Amino acid sequence: MHIADFVSGSIAGACGVAVGYPLDTVKVRIQTQKQFNGIWQCAVATFSKEGVHGFFKGMSLPVTTISMTSSVVFGTYRNCLQCLSQARGAVGRPNTKLEVFLSGMAGGIAQISVMSPGDIVKVRLQCQTESRRGGTNMPKPKYHGPVHCLLSIIKEEGIMGLYRGALPLMLRDGPSFATYFLTYTTICEWLTDSGKKRPDWSGVMLAGGIAGMAGWTVGTPMDVIKARLQMDGARETKRYKGFCHCITETVRVEGVGVFFRSLGINCLRAFPVNMIVFVTYEVLTGFLRAGPDSVDPPRLGFE
Repeated sequence: MHIADFVSGSIAGACGVAVGYPLDTVKVRIQTQKQFNGIWQCAVATFSKEGVHGFFKGMSLPVTTISMTSSVVFGTYRNCLQCLSQARGAVGRPNTKLEVFLSGMAGGIAQISVMSPGDIVKVRLQCQTESRRGGTNMPKPKYHGPVHCLLSIIKEEGIMGLYRGALPLMLRDGPSFATYFLTYTTICEWLTDSGKKRPDWSGVMLAGGIAGMAGWTVGTPMDVIKARLQMDGARETKRYKGFCHCITETVRVEGVGVFFRSLGINCLRAFPVNMIVFVTYEVLTGFLRAGPDSVDPPRLGFE
């Protein structure tokens, strides 16, 4: 088992959260609240009403949970690659495209049980537009922070309330992480000079950024449904009866285009975030594996 991938994946995920959280807040608000009709309008409105703090609401819990989920994703991915190589008797040889795709999908699905509770807390806090700086006549925030939000959801909706939106989350992350890792390894292979095992750092950054954009292009429609199910009933009367009803009602009221309304900001956020994630991951993995007794991991090239 490649323990180094769990450790480096965890730290890389935390770095990615810190870089991309402000744009993630804008994305979630655009997806769930009709009062925001664009990236710039949402960003200006958030800053004028809530200040800089408004972009970082609920960040402390996601830093912790995404560290864990990123650890699960990268660790599961690497170990699935190893298992699939062993299953076809090709240990030490390049992995096939199908193996990379399936391992990425396994990593994306495996992290759902860890990610879902932290994700719904993040979305609820990000969509809480009331400011604590408001006057006595201004509405006050429902949630006082991540822990209060977590406990409130459990109290009002039960433990299963923490897993509201888990199905679209799985349908988002399975295919998107499969695309994510497949894109990254493909671009790395294209950018690797003959005789070398991996590209230089500029190649890693470029591949990571493009991989993040490709993953979010696949995952954005389900991300919209996930966010709406997670917010449903939290601020107003419950609108959706379930997953399928949320899709049909969203299309009926706002059209198919709503599923890609936040694609631009997702891609804008994904490039720098995943550039940092992969550079951090590769640096830490190389450091943790360094030493006379280290064993090179399975190569990520394709046959």
